[in-house]
Amino acid sequence: MGDILSALIPPAVVAAVFCTFVVKLLRKEMAPRTSDGRLVSEVDDATGSTQGDATTATPAGSTTVAVEDGAKGADGSSSEVPADRPDAADR
Repeated sequence: MGDILSALIPPAVVAAVFCTFVVKLLRKEMAPRTSDGRLVSEVDDATGSTQGDATTATPAGSTTVAVEDGAKGADGSSSEVPADRPDAADR
């Protein structure tokens, strides 16, 4: 009986290490990310904010873009060509 257990211990250790590695890799790769590909936890750590701070609104007329907005909140991000606007015929 001891011979069988001693023969099975090395493959069991290798299998456990392999499974641990796969689980850690999958948890890292499937973690929530921002639109620019950064991990959400990295963004929170870098800004020092909590989840409650992520929903703060910027004042009207402000030219700053929030970190969470990325390129979507930037000026000029419209997909319309200026001539395609409805008011272009009035000019």
